[in-house]
Amino acid sequence: MNVKPLSDRVLILPNPAEEKTAGGLIIPDTAKEKPLAGKVVAVGPGTSEIKMEVKVGDQVLYGKYAGQELTIDGVDYLIMKQQDILAII
Repeated sequence: MNVKPLSDRVLILPNPAEEKTAGGLIIPDTAKEKPLAGKVVAVGPGTSEIKMEVKVGDQVLYGKYAGQELTIDGVDYLIMKQQDILAII
């Protein structure tokens, strides 16, 4: 990974969206909800005021509209500030 987030930003690989319901129905792409969890793949150094609490490899929960989507080498990622992360799971 050649991407190094700056300041208090975190690069996240979102978990894949569910493809089937609990009852076995297949969900079409247009009806899938965005995942709200993912794996941290890169972390910035933090700032003098903000200590980084997440680390590479952590599974995290984040808000529905948190972060900025970007594609690197054909893979979709989210980059967001640490304050947009709700919890480490």
